[in-house]
Amino acid sequence: MTNTIKPPAAKAQMLIRKPVAQVFEAFINPDITSRFWFSKSSGRLETGKTVSWDWEMYGHHTEVDVKAIEENRRILVEWNGPKDPSLVEWTFEARDRDDTFVIVKNWGFKGEADKIVSEAINATGGFSFLLAALKAFLEHDIELNVVLDHDPEALVKDWASRRAA
Repeated sequence: MTNTIKPPAAKAQMLIRKPVAQVFEAFINPDITSRFWFSKSSGRLETGKTVSWDWEMYGHHTEVDVKAIEENRRILVEWNGPKDPSLVEWTFEARDRDDTFVIVKNWGFKGEADKIVSEAINATGGFSFLLAALKAFLEHDIELNVVLDHDPEALVKDWASRRAA
């Protein structure tokens, strides 16, 4: 019997009490996504397109290559390339009339075993924040700022004052 070890992957999931079309749109439309996740994007997600996502509060930027979009069902992207690429997949399952079960998976981490495990753990936490923020925003129109507030020591100097201006 061969015992192969599967590389770790990040996974987070959440029931969002909104219709699947509305939840899906929240991820492909940066005008909505920037209200609960990143601060800026170069455009809407479309298959074959590369967009830029910025978390200006942390001075972080990534290029996102959109590999596949199946409307109201699935989004697949590669990000952090070319230096440290990994794949991220969102799947959307309509439940009842107005509920959507969202699953986010992130895999393909590179490097030594410790780095891969650390990346998977960090991504799981990050995507859990993301789904909680999405839920609060879509269900209650509340911006939780969990991405902004999870690491106040890492914020770009004067971010809060620039954001308020």
